[in-house]
Amino acid sequence: MPSATAGPQKEVPTIDWLLVCLGNPGKEYENTRHNIGFMAADELSRREGVKINKLRYRALSGEVRAGTQRVLVIKPQTYMNLSGESVKLAGGFYKIPPDHVLVISDDVALPLGKLRIRAGGSAGGHNGLKNIIAHLGTDQFPRVRVGVGAPAHPEHEMIDWVIGPFSAQEKKAVAEAVSRAVDAALCVVEHGVQEAQNRYN
Repeated sequence: MPSATAGPQKEVPTIDWLLVCLGNPGKEYENTRHNIGFMAADELSRREGVKINKLRYRALSGEVRAGTQRVLVIKPQTYMNLSGESVKLAGGFYKIPPDHVLVISDDVALPLGKLRIRAGGSAGGHNGLKNIIAHLGTDQFPRVRVGVGAPAHPEHEMIDWVIGPFSAQEKKAVAEAVSRAVDAALCVVEHGVQEAQNRYN
């Protein structure tokens, strides 16, 4: 029997969606191609007036609303290759099914600024997505992929490209793409993947 002095069981608050914004922590990675997910989280934070700065689940987190849906936004602090650790911890705590785990990531296969919304699929060579798939045990979770372009010269190392900064000329297109990525993510949450694809793909 529970002790008479034991307090009531603390209920886990309802979270409907997990919005995973991928990037690498640290000043040296700010405004780099691989950090477009972090940029989207910062844009959402600015729009909603919500701080995404609570350290838990090996991520910085904050909560926003999209219509009637409560959304936990996370910026994993594990470095890109281990992003799935944060997703598994947060998703497990709130019992969020994979089809309500929405990921915003960069994509070198898309031209700069182009969006691609998908309901699931392979990692496409993206190490953050690869690790999330491994931890969730499925690739059937929605994602908003934001084009960052590919290096012009094949001999350019891909890792140097994705952790490289955007040029001054690229920054306007990047800002617009990040804003549209946030719009697309909120659309997925409120209206579903199909509607977001119709509007933003």
